[in-house]
Amino acid sequence: MPRPKQCRCVTGSPAADYFKPRGIPLTDLEECHLSLEEFEVLRLADLEGKTALEASALMKISRYTFGRILAGARRKVADAIVNGKALAVEKKEGEQS
Repeated sequence: MPRPKQCRCVTGSPAADYFKPRGIPLTDLEECHLSLEEFEVLRLADLEGKTALEASALMKISRYTFGRILAGARRKVADAIVNGKALAVEKKEGEQS
C-alpha cells in the first residue's frame, strides 16, 4: 500500500492558465498538463532562483521530492515548446475561468 500523499504548500496561482503556439487552431494541438505544484516548483526554482533546500522547505516537501517534481515540470514545458503543444496549468479546486 503506497504512502499517503502529503499536502504541499502552494502560495499562488498563475496569472494565465493556458499557453499555446501562435497561429495554430486549438483543435489541432496536443496538450501538456502542468499541475499547480509543478507550476509552483518552476516558479520557486527558475523564476525566484531559490535553491532546492530553500524551495522544498517553503513547500514543506523533501529535497528529493522537489527535484523529482522539478524534473517532470521542466520536461513537460520543454515538450510543449519543442513539439508545439499547448500547455495547460491546472487551476485550484473550485476556481472558474
